[in-house]
Amino acid sequence: MSDPASTLAISAAARDALKTWLDHQRALKGAAENTLTAYRGDVTEFLAFMSVHHGSPHGLGALAKITVSDMRAWMAQTRTTGVGPRSLARKLSAVKAFYRWLAEREGFEPTAVLSTRAPKFTKKLPRPLAVDAARELIDCVETQARAPWVAARDVAVLTLLWGCGLRISEALGLTGADAPLPQVLRITGKGGKERVVPVLPAARLAVDAYLKACPHAREAKGPLFRGVRGGALSPGVIQKVMASARMQLGLPASATPHAMRHSFATHLLDAGGDLRAIQELLGHASLSTTQAYTAVDTLRLMEVYNSAHPRA
Repeated sequence: MSDPASTLAISAAARDALKTWLDHQRALKGAAENTLTAYRGDVTEFLAFMSVHHGSPHGLGALAKITVSDMRAWMAQTRTTGVGPRSLARKLSAVKAFYRWLAEREGFEPTAVLSTRAPKFTKKLPRPLAVDAARELIDCVETQARAPWVAARDVAVLTLLWGCGLRISEALGLTGADAPLPQVLRITGKGGKERVVPVLPAARLAVDAYLKACPHAREAKGPLFRGVRGGALSPGVIQKVMASARMQLGLPASATPHAMRHSFATHLLDAGGDLRAIQELLGHASLSTTQAYTAVDTLRLMEVYNSAHPRA
């Protein structure tokens, strides 16, 4: 998140351009609000640096004249603040996306920005849980909460993540109108992409048990999963619940709520599920993303190919 003092160093024209670009990303590309917040912070920090670097607020004309040397200075300064290679690569990606749009709109050559190389980093593969570990984790979570309805709630959320492959934001985005859960859910994921997700009987039963125990009245437009005081359940609460459970079970720090989604994909694939079908269930635009989530190696891909292709 950019700091307000830095934002003031940016020219009005640059601020307006950034706002217009973000509106464009929201309206035409369906960017999620979390993505837009990250874009806003990253590009604002970049523009503020350039203003300070050159000693005055950077208008659009000055932005068109940024050099390779300026880009190196920004990257070097960003690294000194403790930003790692992965985060710096994300910031650079946001800046490039903004500049690509700005250059087309203003008619200048953005090569200095677009040719800047991102720092190298080792991409970490998701680490799914073993089937037994996922079961033990849900069992452990059930015994942690003092109130039975809270235990039922936590179990229901994690069962949806593991049993349906939902993101935590998607599970917590369900409303009272979604209950009782049908056999299939229509989920709107990242970028407004809609997908149909089958709901396992175990997930429906877990949610039903939570609803029967929950002391808060169900409202059609209200959140399905409630916090202790009746408000919307925060993702942070589920993250803390899992952190406590994994410590009790001796599981690694990678055993997060999102790891349950990874596990959903991996366990389906291990049971003979089709990679393309799993891609649809997860809501991924790219099959390569699904491959990373499922920790698929080349041998496993060849097995799927040989068993499925008509000429194999």
